[in-house]
Amino acid sequence: MDFEYSDEQRMLADSLRRYIDDHYTHEQRRKSMDCDAGFDSTVWGTLAEMGVMGLGVPVAFGGFSQSTASQLVVHLELGRGLLVEPVIPCAVMPSALLEAYASEAQKDAWLPGLAMGEKRVAIAYLETDSRYRTDRVRCTATPTQNGYTIDGAKCLIWHGQAADAWIVSARVGESIALFMVPRATDGIVSTEYATMDGQRGIDLHFKQVKLPASALIGGLNNELDALDHALDHGIAAQCAQAAGAMERVIDITRDYLCTRRQFGQPLADFQALQHRLADMLVQKESALSMAYVAAQAVDEPDTLLRRRMISAAKVTVAKAARLVGQQAVQLHGGMGITDELSVGDYFKHLTMTDVLLGDADYHVERYCAAMAD
Repeated sequence: MDFEYSDEQRMLADSLRRYIDDHYTHEQRRKSMDCDAGFDSTVWGTLAEMGVMGLGVPVAFGGFSQSTASQLVVHLELGRGLLVEPVIPCAVMPSALLEAYASEAQKDAWLPGLAMGEKRVAIAYLETDSRYRTDRVRCTATPTQNGYTIDGAKCLIWHGQAADAWIVSARVGESIALFMVPRATDGIVSTEYATMDGQRGIDLHFKQVKLPASALIGGLNNELDALDHALDHGIAAQCAQAAGAMERVIDITRDYLCTRRQFGQPLADFQALQHRLADMLVQKESALSMAYVAAQAVDEPDTLLRRRMISAAKVTVAKAARLVGQQAVQLHGGMGITDELSVGDYFKHLTMTDVLLGDADYHVERYCAAMAD
């Protein structure tokens, strides 16, 4: 895959960077976090107008059918700006799943709205004891004369509070299926909360939730493949966003060291601090390289190879993100954890890279399992 920016990709990256630098300030980010929805709908609309939501959606459904290389370009910039808008959980992952596995009617109903930013869908697959495993499902879907009845619970749905519908995994007999559950469906109780980095999550409880037969996505045979497909796209985007965030926080830290003076000279003149900054840069370059690997992996036809590439990228990027975030805070001293500086927000965001969409333990296990097969 060629990751050299095309003219169109360069213009898109430049436009996003200008918009973020001019309009998405530290104060704007805090304002977005404080909104009832957990993000600013005006910013969301602007991103949609710039084509961010529709990059991976086919042209036939109002999108742009762009490659994963173009999506990497976009998410590097979104990570650099540390946008809290739920592009990955409510646009990237559901669009990938629906495009590959949904019926034509379901695509017509949801993909144009996702591409335009008019609709948002979140994937609800985690349960209290699933430990990131997509096949550990206790939520049940009982067939009825007119469709299905869902009972059970889902937890830790990334930005699920922003969704107009949820794609819910549930057990149908011995099989696991996916269902499109509109937000307004009766029988759903939700609990919303903030995460450590200022984003949002939601838990859902289903009690005799009745769905029509048309809510079933992709049948009963390839539901786990559909979830893996969506999560792999999400991880690839997440790796790119983390690499972009690392790049920006290194710039912030370097500028601080060049400005802050101690013993009559800038902190940047101390060799020990130069070495720590160099270590951060090395980790960022490693993460960026693995973000390229993850972007390439989502189009890999060999399932086992794709899993190895995605999991290796996730573990490497998460480790680098934690180191870079911690070093940035330490080099700022006590100011690094105050609300006055954005470096603390970057640290929290980079720390969450490990736990979102599978932590290091899970992905090491997944990598080893793919190697054994």
